[in-house]
Amino acid sequence: MPDGLYALNFYSPFFADQLRRGRKTATIRLGDKRDKYERSQVVWVTVGSRHSRREKIFSAVIDEVSVKRLSELSPRDIERDNPEFRRVDETRAFLEQIYDRPIEPDAVVSVIHFSQIVEPGIGGGFGSVPSPN
Repeated sequence: MPDGLYALNFYSPFFADQLRRGRKTATIRLGDKRDKYERSQVVWVTVGSRHSRREKIFSAVIDEVSVKRLSELSPRDIERDNPEFRRVDETRAFLEQIYDRPIEPDAVVSVIHFSQIVEPGIGGGFGSVPSPN
């Protein structure tokens, strides 16, 4: 497993709300990221621009990292990455904006699935203290 603390950072504040509401549970990244992210690894999920302040949204556990061709993305992969998208061409156009370059349909991508870690007493998760009422 990689040493140190890692973050899954999202540059657009647009994703902060989707992350907080649990609508975004995966990210599609260009290239093979299995050497950086592994199943059961704990990461911070953050939002902010490169070389600037970032907001920690929550801690998460990596559930799965799969590597495939962009053209092989399933509708489920796409929807978990961006609930507004359904098709590979939408994801491809979005990735071209993020990476600021053309991306071929056979480009290798990593689909990183993650789950929020809910801490006791915060966010009403399984470990939260029951209400006295």
